[in-house]
Amino acid sequence: MDHFQYKDGELFAEQVAVRQIAAEVGTPCYVYSAATLVRHYQVFEQAVAALDPMICFAVKANSNIAVIATLARLGAGADVVSVGELARALKAGVAASKIIYSGVGKSESDLRTALLEGVHQINAESEAELQLLSKVAVDLGKTAQVAIRINPDVDAKTHEKITTGKAENKFGIDIALARDVFARAAKLPGLRVAGVALHIGSQLTDLTPYREAYRRAAAFVEILRADGHDITQLDLGGGLGITYNDEIAPSPAEYGKMVHEMVGHLGCKISFEPGRLIAGNAGILVSQVIFVKDGIDRKFCIVDAAMNDLIRPTLYNAYHQIVPVKEPKANAELLKMDIVGPICESGDYLAKGRDMPALGNGDLLAVRTAGAYAAVMASVYNSRPLVPEVLVSGDMYAVIRRRWTIEDMMKLETFAEWQTDKTGVAAIQTG
Repeated sequence: MDHFQYKDGELFAEQVAVRQIAAEVGTPCYVYSAATLVRHYQVFEQAVAALDPMICFAVKANSNIAVIATLARLGAGADVVSVGELARALKAGVAASKIIYSGVGKSESDLRTALLEGVHQINAESEAELQLLSKVAVDLGKTAQVAIRINPDVDAKTHEKITTGKAENKFGIDIALARDVFARAAKLPGLRVAGVALHIGSQLTDLTPYREAYRRAAAFVEILRADGHDITQLDLGGGLGITYNDEIAPSPAEYGKMVHEMVGHLGCKISFEPGRLIAGNAGILVSQVIFVKDGIDRKFCIVDAAMNDLIRPTLYNAYHQIVPVKEPKANAELLKMDIVGPICESGDYLAKGRDMPALGNGDLLAVRTAGAYAAVMASVYNSRPLVPEVLVSGDMYAVIRRRWTIEDMMKLETFAEWQTDKTGVAAIQTG
């Protein structure tokens, strides 16, 4: 359930008309519902409560500090994969003791920052990283709590670009090699190897891969304990799927029950890292129709949002429901349309072959399920400025990231000194 519903023929975000936001903030813009974020977090929290876990929101799904703060006030921690995400989580009020630092390519500087900030745990993904972390920890006179991420070689049956638990994926250490890595890591100074971590992919709509991965992880924990390792932490990652179109995803309650069955006997402190599950359906992307152009077998609805605002359709062939902000009549004739943006790429589309009611210049559309992996993956391709993010709570809304300007983008650029005259103005070359 989300809080984007039609009322009196108009789409509302909680108690605020989406049309009002579009008029006052402009389009395109992302609109998030605080009530939906809260509800989704609390449903998941209740589903896994029997495990007394640490729930760390995956900041990569939506890194806006106001979104993170909304969840932090409910008790959420944060799963981060860069020092930028770490800084955002801390600024949003997440205690360092509730932050897990993941990621396959941490630099020496990254590890130093994480240790100085005092994060709860670093999830190491290679033996080389463990060696580097040991060096940094010794240099700083600190002991790093570490979970080693294993790759259980389980096919998550999701899109190839978001599966992470198969042998050919770059993430983690192959489970067949991990026992020896744990043995060598236990001898490294500055490390307390306390846990096992895994994450097999994103947008999973079947519990079977989870069940197999967790079965393998539980057996591996028992092997490590028999080897003398004090394994107290088990990080199960995230990835539980949501509904974009007609997917039937397991409920958090079903997932929680399965987790308890598979690993509850271990007595470990369990960590979860949900992202999309909490934020995905808590956001929409609002866009305005610029033109509608006739084609041979379909119409092209050209809107002011583009692939730089929502890259998922062209990157993953992802489906997003798209609805008019003005509720169409129940018997409205539907026309086949491609909904496309202004970018000079054939891949610039939000939907293809979609049945839509008649649309005209200036009409507003809402792209649903844009609360995760939308704004965070946006770019300034074609020199299109990043667009605003808006947070709604009840009958209030606030702009939580303003619209960039062209000047904002160019402030980071400069001419080479040989391209300018003595006043710093670009010199025009002729001939």
